[in-house]
Amino acid sequence: MFTGIITDVGEIASIEKSGDTKIKIKTAFDTSDIDIGASIACSGPCLTVVDKGEDWFAVEASDETLSCTNLNEWEVGTMVNLERALKLGDELGGHVVTGHVDAVIVLKNLEEINDSTKLTLSLPDEYAGFVAAKGSITLNGISLTVNEVGVDFFSVNIISHTKAHTTFRTLKIGQRINFEIDVLARYVARMTEVNNKND
Repeated sequence: MFTGIITDVGEIASIEKSGDTKIKIKTAFDTSDIDIGASIACSGPCLTVVDKGEDWFAVEASDETLSCTNLNEWEVGTMVNLERALKLGDELGGHVVTGHVDAVIVLKNLEEINDSTKLTLSLPDEYAGFVAAKGSITLNGISLTVNEVGVDFFSVNIISHTKAHTTFRTLKIGQRINFEIDVLARYVARMTEVNNKND
Protein backbone atom coordinates (compact mmCIF):
# COMPACT_ATOMS: atom_id res chain seq x y z
CA MET A 1 0.00 0.00 0.00
CA PHE A 2 1.16 3.52 -0.86
CA THR A 3 0.08 7.14 -0.37
CA GLY A 4 0.86 8.58 -3.80
CA ILE A 5 3.37 11.01 -2.26
CA ILE A 6 6.61 10.79 -4.25
CA THR A 7 9.76 10.59 -2.13
CA ASP A 8 12.38 10.24 -4.88
CA VAL A 9 12.73 10.62 -8.62
CA GLY A 10 14.94 7.81 -9.88
CA GLU A 11 16.52 7.20 -13.28
CA ILE A 12 16.45 4.07 -15.41
CA ALA A 13 20.03 2.79 -15.56
CA SER A 14 19.47 -0.35 -17.63
CA ILE A 15 16.77 -2.56 -19.10
CA GLU A 16 17.45 -6.24 -19.69
CA LYS A 17 14.99 -8.54 -21.43
CA SER A 18 15.50 -12.19 -20.55
CA GLY A 19 12.19 -13.85 -19.80
CA ASP A 20 10.67 -11.08 -17.70
CA THR A 21 12.16 -7.59 -18.10
CA LYS A 22 14.72 -6.60 -15.44
CA ILE A 23 14.94 -2.85 -14.83
CA LYS A 24 17.75 -1.23 -12.84
CA ILE A 25 16.86 2.12 -11.27
CA LYS A 26 19.28 4.66 -9.77
CA THR A 27 17.89 6.14 -6.55
CA ALA A 28 18.66 8.47 -3.66
CA PHE A 29 16.95 5.98 -1.31
CA ASP A 30 19.10 4.41 1.39
CA THR A 31 19.14 0.94 -0.15
CA SER A 32 20.71 -0.67 2.93
CA ASP A 33 17.25 -1.05 4.45
CA ILE A 34 15.45 -2.10 1.27
CA ASP A 35 14.85 -5.84 1.46
CA ILE A 36 14.93 -8.10 -1.56
CA GLY A 37 11.26 -8.81 -2.20
CA ALA A 38 10.15 -5.37 -1.00
CA SER A 39 7.57 -3.42 -3.01
CA ILE A 40 8.34 -0.02 -4.53
CA ALA A 41 5.90 2.00 -6.62
CA CYS A 42 7.67 3.02 -9.83
CA SER A 43 5.66 5.76 -11.59
CA GLY A 44 2.53 3.96 -10.46
CA PRO A 45 2.99 0.19 -10.73
CA CYS A 46 3.99 -1.68 -7.58
CA LEU A 47 7.14 -3.64 -8.50
CA THR A 48 9.19 -6.15 -6.50
CA VAL A 49 12.85 -5.53 -5.71
CA VAL A 50 14.98 -8.43 -6.99
CA ASP A 51 18.48 -6.96 -6.59
CA LYS A 52 20.15 -3.84 -5.21
CA GLY A 53 23.42 -1.94 -4.85
CA GLU A 54 24.64 1.16 -3.03
CA ASP A 55 22.65 3.64 -5.12
CA TRP A 56 20.32 1.45 -7.17
CA PHE A 57 17.76 -1.31 -7.02
CA ALA A 58 16.40 -3.64 -9.69
CA VAL A 59 12.85 -4.82 -10.33
CA GLU A 60 11.27 -7.25 -12.76
CA ALA A 61 8.23 -6.54 -14.92
CA SER A 62 6.20 -9.30 -16.57
CA ASP A 63 4.77 -9.01 -20.08
CA GLU A 64 1.37 -8.44 -18.44
CA THR A 65 2.73 -5.42 -16.52
CA LEU A 66 4.38 -4.05 -19.66
CA SER A 67 1.15 -4.40 -21.65
CA CYS A 68 -1.03 -2.65 -19.03
CA THR A 69 1.25 0.29 -18.18
CA ASN A 70 3.61 2.73 -19.85
CA LEU A 71 6.67 0.78 -18.68
CA ASN A 72 7.20 -0.53 -22.21
CA GLU A 73 8.06 3.06 -23.19
CA TRP A 74 10.82 3.39 -20.58
CA GLU A 75 14.41 3.58 -21.79
CA VAL A 76 17.79 4.29 -20.22
CA GLY A 77 17.65 7.80 -18.78
CA THR A 78 13.87 7.85 -18.24
CA MET A 79 13.00 9.54 -14.92
CA VAL A 80 10.69 7.57 -12.63
CA ASN A 81 8.57 8.61 -9.63
CA LEU A 82 9.42 6.40 -6.64
CA GLU A 83 7.62 5.65 -3.40
CA ARG A 84 8.41 2.93 -0.89
CA ALA A 85 5.55 0.91 0.58
CA LEU A 86 3.89 2.14 3.76
CA LYS A 87 4.93 0.71 7.11
CA LEU A 88 2.53 0.29 10.02
CA GLY A 89 2.24 3.67 11.75
CA ASP A 90 3.35 5.77 8.74
CA GLU A 91 1.40 8.95 8.04
CA LEU A 92 -1.20 8.59 5.29
CA GLY A 93 -0.60 11.99 3.70
CA GLY A 94 -2.06 11.30 0.27
CA HIS A 95 -4.77 8.70 -0.29
CA VAL A 96 -4.79 4.90 -0.37
CA VAL A 97 -2.92 3.78 -3.49
CA THR A 98 -2.49 0.11 -4.39
CA GLY A 99 0.08 0.36 -7.17
CA HIS A 100 -2.25 -1.51 -9.55
CA VAL A 101 -2.56 0.52 -12.75
CA ASP A 102 -6.07 0.51 -14.23
CA ALA A 103 -5.31 2.10 -17.59
CA VAL A 104 -2.86 4.18 -19.57
CA ILE A 105 -4.40 7.54 -20.46
CA VAL A 106 -3.22 10.48 -22.56
CA LEU A 107 -2.34 14.04 -21.55
CA LYS A 108 -4.55 16.14 -23.83
CA ASN A 109 -3.55 19.62 -22.68
CA LEU A 110 -1.51 21.49 -20.10
CA GLU A 111 -2.02 25.08 -19.09
CA GLU A 112 0.02 27.25 -16.75
CA ILE A 113 -2.27 29.10 -14.31
CA ASN A 114 -0.32 31.37 -11.96
CA ASP A 115 2.10 29.03 -10.15
CA SER A 116 0.08 25.89 -10.89
CA THR A 117 -0.32 23.73 -13.97
CA LYS A 118 -3.70 22.44 -15.14
CA LEU A 119 -3.54 19.01 -16.76
CA THR A 120 -6.40 17.78 -18.94
CA LEU A 121 -6.40 14.03 -19.53
CA SER A 122 -8.41 11.48 -21.49
CA LEU A 123 -10.99 9.48 -19.53
CA PRO A 124 -11.88 6.02 -20.88
CA ASP A 125 -15.62 5.23 -20.81
CA GLU A 126 -15.17 2.24 -18.51
CA TYR A 127 -13.63 4.43 -15.77
CA ALA A 128 -15.89 7.48 -16.06
CA GLY A 129 -18.02 6.35 -13.12
CA PHE A 130 -14.97 6.15 -10.85
CA VAL A 131 -13.78 9.73 -11.37
CA ALA A 132 -15.55 12.61 -9.58
CA ALA A 133 -14.76 16.26 -8.93
CA LYS A 134 -12.93 16.59 -5.59
CA GLY A 135 -12.26 12.85 -5.63
CA SER A 136 -8.81 11.25 -5.73
CA ILE A 137 -6.93 9.60 -8.57
CA THR A 138 -3.30 8.58 -9.10
CA LEU A 139 -1.23 9.60 -12.13
CA ASN A 140 2.22 8.05 -12.59
CA GLY A 141 2.13 7.21 -8.89
CA ILE A 142 1.17 10.73 -7.75
CA SER A 143 -1.93 11.25 -5.59
CA LEU A 144 -4.03 14.09 -6.99
CA THR A 145 -7.45 15.70 -6.55
CA VAL A 146 -9.79 15.84 -9.54
CA ASN A 147 -10.96 19.37 -10.41
CA GLU A 148 -13.31 18.84 -13.33
CA VAL A 149 -14.87 15.88 -15.12
CA GLY A 150 -16.28 15.97 -18.66
CA VAL A 151 -17.73 13.35 -20.99
CA ASP A 152 -14.34 11.98 -22.07
CA PHE A 153 -11.83 13.96 -20.00
CA PHE A 154 -10.96 15.14 -16.51
CA SER A 155 -8.55 17.73 -15.18
CA VAL A 156 -6.26 18.17 -12.19
CA ASN A 157 -4.09 21.03 -10.99
CA ILE A 158 -0.55 20.45 -9.82
CA ILE A 159 1.22 22.98 -7.63
CA SER A 160 4.75 24.13 -8.37
CA HIS A 161 6.22 21.96 -5.59
CA THR A 162 4.70 18.80 -7.08
CA LYS A 163 5.90 19.74 -10.54
CA ALA A 164 9.44 20.47 -9.34
CA HIS A 165 9.80 17.27 -7.29
CA THR A 166 8.29 14.70 -9.68
CA THR A 167 8.56 13.65 -13.31
CA PHE A 168 5.69 16.03 -14.06
CA ARG A 169 8.31 18.70 -14.75
CA THR A 170 8.94 17.00 -18.11
CA LEU A 171 5.33 16.36 -19.17
CA LYS A 172 4.41 16.81 -22.82
CA ILE A 173 1.03 16.86 -24.56
CA GLY A 174 0.30 13.41 -25.98
CA GLN A 175 2.29 11.64 -23.26
CA ARG A 176 0.84 8.36 -21.98
CA ILE A 177 0.33 8.25 -18.22
CA ASN A 178 -0.34 5.43 -15.76
CA PHE A 179 -3.77 5.90 -14.19
CA GLU A 180 -5.15 4.32 -11.01
CA ILE A 181 -8.66 4.99 -9.76
CA ASP A 182 -9.37 5.53 -6.07
CA VAL A 183 -9.76 2.19 -4.29
CA LEU A 184 -12.69 3.59 -2.28
CA ALA A 185 -14.48 4.55 -5.50
CA ARG A 186 -13.92 1.00 -6.74
CA TYR A 187 -15.60 -0.53 -3.69
CA VAL A 188 -18.48 1.97 -3.67
CA ALA A 189 -19.16 1.14 -7.33
CA ARG A 190 -19.06 -2.59 -6.55
CA MET A 191 -21.41 -2.22 -3.57
CA THR A 192 -23.83 -0.18 -5.69
CA GLU A 193 -23.73 -2.82 -8.43
CA VAL A 194 -24.47 -5.63 -5.95
CA ASN A 195 -27.26 -3.67 -4.26
CA ASN A 196 -28.89 -2.88 -7.62
CA LYS A 197 -28.87 -6.58 -8.53
CA ASN A 198 -30.52 -7.45 -5.23
CA ASP A 199 -33.31 -4.87 -5.60
